[in-house]
Amino acid sequence: MAQPLAERLRPRTLDEYIGQEHLVGEGAVLRRMIDAGRISSFILWGPPGVGKTTLAQIIAHRLAMPFYTLSAVTSGVKDVREVIEKAQKGRFFNEASPILFIDEIHRFSKSQQDSLLGAVEKGVVTLIGATTENPSFEVIRPLLSRCQLYVLKSLEKADLLRLLRRAVTEDVILKEKHVELKETGALLRYSGGDARKLLNILELVVESGDTVITDETVSRRLQQNPLAYDKDGEMHYDIISAFIKSIRGSDPDAALYWLARMIEGGEDPKFIARRLVISASEDIGLANPNALLLANAAFDAVNKIGWPEGRIPLAEATVYLATSPKSNSAYLGIDAALELVRRTGNQPVPLPLRNAPTQLMKELGYHDGYKYPHDYPGHFTEQQYLPDGLVGQRLWHGQHSPAEEKLVERMVRYWGERYKS
Repeated sequence: MAQPLAERLRPRTLDEYIGQEHLVGEGAVLRRMIDAGRISSFILWGPPGVGKTTLAQIIAHRLAMPFYTLSAVTSGVKDVREVIEKAQKGRFFNEASPILFIDEIHRFSKSQQDSLLGAVEKGVVTLIGATTENPSFEVIRPLLSRCQLYVLKSLEKADLLRLLRRAVTEDVILKEKHVELKETGALLRYSGGDARKLLNILELVVESGDTVITDETVSRRLQQNPLAYDKDGEMHYDIISAFIKSIRGSDPDAALYWLARMIEGGEDPKFIARRLVISASEDIGLANPNALLLANAAFDAVNKIGWPEGRIPLAEATVYLATSPKSNSAYLGIDAALELVRRTGNQPVPLPLRNAPTQLMKELGYHDGYKYPHDYPGHFTEQQYLPDGLVGQRLWHGQHSPAEEKLVERMVRYWGERYKS
């Protein structure tokens, strides 16, 4: 039985690898490490089908290092310890550490991740983890601090077209069928930047007897085979995008519809809950600060009560966020502040704002002139809090919602002209 097309076309070298130029292109960070012959532990974070597993295999082959693989779905602590023991026994003095590749590392429990720590710390193995989820949520801090994090992107149109051309001209089976890529729009749309899904769809269409590829043939074959491609790529990212945009657009009916689509499709409830927390901060913000509290409570409730009852707090938070007034002033404010810091560097802290725990600091004027706001009427007195070079900078601009307008009014009472625009 022939291997699937995606497996037959799996790149074996960096020259065959498509996409992720920011990591493996000439002079890029991972390429430099590979060319130097030494790599440190790292985690690859990106959507499905963008080459995480392939990249790990290429690195191991290129550096001629032993390569061990574990899947977080099927492996337990015992499996981790067995692999680490095998790596210790098989390693010669001064030889580079074997690579331990863990797919879907975000699914590892805390105890499984703890069992890796010692081996990674001591260099018994070089860990390469792959995840589709934000590692800061799913990977324990001690392990994350010992790994570099590299973000992989969905493949761009040019990458996908290059992959398609390679498939029809180089694959031993497709070459014999003389496949013609007359139209590629539907292939690209359904793949959602996922190379594996793209090749699976192409293979499905060709095996159904269509060797002239058009948008109509692709759409027809996929409608006839609704389960022919997984839900982790295009649908995963498109539907969560539609969900968040419906909340942002204050449409509770649409938000509930997309929530139901995710639930029915088997989406991880924690993934949905995390997005609700983000939306509460980014889109509702100071217009209704209770939104963040409710989203956080929904996250906790889902973790406590599980499925299927977890759908109820998720629905409650979804409707509350969608029907809340909206403001992104805090989101814009922190981005403006970060841009200012990057542009102006490390500005000195004004002396009155500095602590003076030692006599020397007191003699140098630390804390001198600081006014304690609680000693003044209304618990406020005007003084300088920004560095000397940034006095008068505005970063937060209040927006028009009843709750936020009250905050602006208070700032105008305190600071006058500074907050009037």
